[in-house]
Amino acid sequence: MDCTRRTFLGAVGAVGASAAWPVLAAAAQTADQTREGSTHMNKIHIGVNMEFVRHDDKPFEWGVAKAAELGYAYVEPMVHWGRELLSEAGYFHSVSLLDDPLRVRRASEKAGIKLSGFSTHTPLCKPEISTEWLKQAIRFAAECGAPVVNTDEGPKPAWTTEAEDFTLMRYTLMEAAKVAEPRGILIGIEPHQQYSQSPAGLDRISKLVASPAIGINFDTGNSYLAGQGDPYNWLESVVDRLVHLHAKDISMQQSASERGKVTGTPVGCACGDGVIDWARVIKICRQAKRDIVFSVECGTVEQAARSLKHLKPLVG
Repeated sequence: MDCTRRTFLGAVGAVGASAAWPVLAAAAQTADQTREGSTHMNKIHIGVNMEFVRHDDKPFEWGVAKAAELGYAYVEPMVHWGRELLSEAGYFHSVSLLDDPLRVRRASEKAGIKLSGFSTHTPLCKPEISTEWLKQAIRFAAECGAPVVNTDEGPKPAWTTEAEDFTLMRYTLMEAAKVAEPRGILIGIEPHQQYSQSPAGLDRISKLVASPAIGINFDTGNSYLAGQGDPYNWLESVVDRLVHLHAKDISMQQSASERGKVTGTPVGCACGDGVIDWARVIKICRQAKRDIVFSVECGTVEQAARSLKHLKPLVG
C-alpha cells in the first residue's frame, strides 16, 4: 500500500474525535518519533492480558476491575467473533465483537485503567475466518479506544502449500490494513505459530503488505520456547517496528520440557520466576520508536500480582 505516515495521520483526522482520540495520539507519537534526528526517549508501561483471570470463571468487567485493583495501568482484553456460551453467561472474560464497543470503554474508564490493545488471534492463513474477524476487531478498537490489535498466522489449513499460505495471509492483511489505516489502529503480528516461530518467518509475514499500520507484537515467551536462536537478538532486530509486547516468562520446568518442540504457549509463569532476563528486555525496548506496553501473559491473579511487583522497579 502507498500510504505514508503523513497521509495515515491525515486520514485518522477524518475519524470522529469521540472514537479515535486515543489512537490518534498514539499514531501521531509514532510519526513524530520516526522523524530524522528525534531525541525522544520512549516510555514503557506495564499492562496485563486478560488471560490472568482465565480460571476464575468471571465476566470481563470483573477482570478489568481486578487488573486495576492489582495496580496495572493497562489491560489487554480478548475479543472473539460471534457468540459463545461461557462469555454470555458471565463465566469467561472474552468479549464478543457483536457487543457494544462502549461496553469495553466504559469498563476501563470505570476501573481507571487504559487499553493497551486487543488480543485478536485470528488465523491469518484462513481468510474465511480471519478477514472479517480482524476487520471488525479494528473497527471495534477504534470506537472503544484500543490502539493495537494483536494477531498471528494461526494454525494453517492441512492441505495448503507454504506459497499458498503466504498468498492467503497477504489477502487477509491487505484487507485489514485498508480498515486500520484510516482509523489509526496498529496491527501487531506476533511470533506464535508455524511460520512466525522464526525471525525470518515473522519478518516475511509482517512485510507481506507495505502499510504503516502493520508492526510487531513481540512475545518474549514464544520467541524463547520456539528455540530458533537468541530471543534478545530477535527482539533487537524488530524493535524499530515494535507496537506492543507480550511479557511472558517461561518456567525452568517448561523450558526443559518444551523448548525447541513447540512454537508458543498460551500463558507463562509470573514474570521474574522464569528464564527471561527482564532488565535486558526493557533495555532493548527503550530503543523503540513509540511508547510500549508490556502486557503480562500469565495464568492466575496471584502470578499477575507477582509479575507487576517484579517488573515495576525494573521499568522505573
